[in-house]
Amino acid sequence: MVKHRSKSIVALSLAAALVWTTPAAFLPQRVAAAEIATFADSVLSPQAQEYADYLQEKYGIAVAASWTRGQFADALNAVVSPGTEKAIVLTGNTSEPLTAIEAVSLALKAADLEELAYTYSANKAKVSLAWVKLGWTSEEYAADKAKILAAAVNTGLLVSSYYPEIRNDAVAPSSLAAVLLGKVLEAKGLYKRYLGTTTDADILVKLGDAYRTSDIIQAPELRQIVDKALKQNLVTGYNLKDSRFDANFLDSLSVVYGHSDFKHALQLVGLLRSEKIKAKVQFEPKTSAFIYLKEWGDPGQSDLFEVVQIENGNYIEYAKEYDLAFEFESTYDKERFDRIILSYAKKNEDDQPGLIYGSWWQPLYYSLTELGGYKEIANNKISAGKYYAQSFSLKDQSASVTEGFKKLDPSAKVVSYTFWVDGPFYNYLQGESK
Repeated sequence: MVKHRSKSIVALSLAAALVWTTPAAFLPQRVAAAEIATFADSVLSPQAQEYADYLQEKYGIAVAASWTRGQFADALNAVVSPGTEKAIVLTGNTSEPLTAIEAVSLALKAADLEELAYTYSANKAKVSLAWVKLGWTSEEYAADKAKILAAAVNTGLLVSSYYPEIRNDAVAPSSLAAVLLGKVLEAKGLYKRYLGTTTDADILVKLGDAYRTSDIIQAPELRQIVDKALKQNLVTGYNLKDSRFDANFLDSLSVVYGHSDFKHALQLVGLLRSEKIKAKVQFEPKTSAFIYLKEWGDPGQSDLFEVVQIENGNYIEYAKEYDLAFEFESTYDKERFDRIILSYAKKNEDDQPGLIYGSWWQPLYYSLTELGGYKEIANNKISAGKYYAQSFSLKDQSASVTEGFKKLDPSAKVVSYTFWVDGPFYNYLQGESK
């Protein structure tokens, strides 16, 4: 809620996924960063390159020029079942080159689509593949390979631009391997989540639908813990989020922007479009909680907030808010975002003209990678199931906050990490009102 924001520290939320580094034994032969860039730029298709960037940043998997059977299986296991029982177990010589058909077969299994393939009759497989220009020459449509290819085509796991690569014993091209890994991530819900891009004709409609169908997050068990933190003045605010909406964007290209007024979101996307910024957009529902003092008067009722009176007569207010996660096409555009906000969405005086609706004195946005003009602070996060609560603090305050969370519930998962926030909000954390 904007009206009380100057009286409480509003807890921001991180849409960051944990970066799990794959053990070296699971990966293709690693090469120097410059070699990876040269290889990627010259060989990988644009679609494969996007998946390759994600695999490198999130999982530490370098897409090299060639794969063995074992390396591809290990990469699939690292992606879909890190630290747990392997989904893919190979027989035979794992050091042999990976063929295109086996790559599709292994990816289908990792994507939990294998059983579907075996429902195909020989005729259904033949019909499914009749219009597909594969390099595969077999007419044995009753064979498992045919059923697997048909299922991969029908489910979209095998992308049409790679049909010609499916030749009987052909080695899997690097682009095909990267795209199959990416498609498995998508099927398992482990890839980027977003409504569309800022330049899509229907992006405002999708944002509106997302906002209207979002509700104040309840998460009663988690609330019970962090509400105690509020009552004990361990934190002055926190927010609740649902990890199922996390964008999972590349940290190096993304920024997360928080606000409470949806009209502001619509105008922000329009502002980025007017500045020729194309970026992926994810809507992440958020509920901010803080102490509402009794001397502020009757809090009233609204669809946008709930209040619960506590023992000392004050209230805890739970306000419906949101984060917009943006993944930009380049680091240059990511850096431009700060300048755009400071020019058109940061309030510097009362009734200031030339700003989008609902601009704040201290706009809220942050990056998980360092940026010029941004300041390093800490996020203190406690998780329970799919929900998490978190509160921002200055770095020197983080240890006491996380230790306090742990004392409130020793069984809870508590983490703390640093990231970079815009300058005005950093000033806000230091107690400045403008």
